[in-house]
Amino acid sequence: MSVAATPTTRPGLALPVIRRWRLGATFAVLSLLSLLLIGIDPAPATVTFRLAEKHDAVRLADIDLPAVATGWVLSALMLLLAVWALMRGARGANPPVWASTLFWAAFVVAMLVWAVSHADAHSLSLPGLLAGSLALSVPLIFGSMSGLLCERSGVVNIAIEGQLLFGAFAAAVVGTVTHSAWAGLAAAMIGAMLVSLILAVFSIRYLVNQVIVGVVVNVLVSGLTGFLYSTVLSRQATTLNSPEHLPDWSVPGLSRIPVIGPVLFDQSLLVYVMFGVVALIWYGLNRTRWGLRTRAVGEHPQAADTLGVNVNRLRFGNVLLAGAVAGMGGAFFTLVSVSAFNKDMTAGQGYIALAALIFGRWRPGGALCAALLFGFATNLQSVLSLLGTTVPSQFLAMLPYVVTVAAVTGLVGRTRGPAASGQPYVKE
Repeated sequence: MSVAATPTTRPGLALPVIRRWRLGATFAVLSLLSLLLIGIDPAPATVTFRLAEKHDAVRLADIDLPAVATGWVLSALMLLLAVWALMRGARGANPPVWASTLFWAAFVVAMLVWAVSHADAHSLSLPGLLAGSLALSVPLIFGSMSGLLCERSGVVNIAIEGQLLFGAFAAAVVGTVTHSAWAGLAAAMIGAMLVSLILAVFSIRYLVNQVIVGVVVNVLVSGLTGFLYSTVLSRQATTLNSPEHLPDWSVPGLSRIPVIGPVLFDQSLLVYVMFGVVALIWYGLNRTRWGLRTRAVGEHPQAADTLGVNVNRLRFGNVLLAGAVAGMGGAFFTLVSVSAFNKDMTAGQGYIALAALIFGRWRPGGALCAALLFGFATNLQSVLSLLGTTVPSQFLAMLPYVVTVAAVTGLVGRTRGPAASGQPYVKE
């Protein structure tokens, strides 16, 4: 019996071996990339990172770094950490969290120094970079929270893109007609809930494949909003497509703290709402009866049904709630970021939000961090382009999508979603 069992166990052992080496190999490739860039195209300049602006209460001194020396030191540090990770992988262990954090911090700083050293102005404002990154992350965070509510209930939400887009459209129209940004925000939530209603009815009631329904909904919303924009909104922009802005709020005192003050405490009210939504979803999933039932329905709906939980009713309600959350993300486009609706203005951010959910391992905090990472990558290419860097902007623009591919293919580590996600439930 032992001889016969041997061939069946070997394939199962290959995957853990690959996982042991994956992190170390990733570190090694990125370290060599950093060394290659510095060796082939060095820029003998001094890079300045500004930590404070003129209006800050406390002025921190700028950080001046010699580009070439900093690049070599950080690359050597990354290479040492890569070798250590490979050695630990040979023993079947991953490096500790602090080592991985140190590696990624060194990699980001090395790439920033290299890119800014090739710019016309060898200086970069860190508060401005971080504030812009947070602003670009807001729709992604709302979208990932929408996907989280659905998938932890067992429903795959591919329709995040459509929810964001229709929320932006509804916010623009209603906000313009009523001359109220808050009415536009409410309309965005209701409009996205209507999109979620289509997803819920077809995937839960009629048991249609959830991925197919999500894709069809996205195409439907894109076509509908594009048609209405071309035939109605573009011709009556003043009366239908000029919404009011949601107000900004600067927290007294805290907004003048260097670096983090302008980033966290001088934002639109919708940004503060976003952080509150993330905290409420975390608390609800982990500390309430609703959260326990939601997690049970997403992992084992038969067991939840046995205990008296109405599986499909709970899924239906959570999908509608997810639509309301995504609607707030859509409202950000037209009530905060841009003062008008444009055709397909979400530009695929719903799909990146879904990747952030996977990257964050279906946890609110993880999805929040992943969305912030995507927003940072997106804003970085814009900032460097404005600085006049010689680095092709096309390569920088690809970065969020490269991270997206890495997330959904599992290159960032092993991920496992809710066991019943995507599986319709029929009560026997």
